[in-house]
Amino acid sequence: AMVGKKVIYLSNLAPKKMMGIESYGMILSASDWEEHLEVTNIESLPAGSVVK
Repeated sequence: AMVGKKVIYLSNLAPKKMMGIESYGMILSASDWEEHLEVTNIESLPAGSVVK
């Protein structure tokens, strides 16, 4: 359920084939030791904010 969510997208990566699909970037996320995946929450930031 990513529709309508704000995420950090890394787009300056070299193209790479992943699972048979050409990828040009990735969404920043993290997981714990039990593989619970969390997408970085940036709902309060305006679009185009600088990530440091």
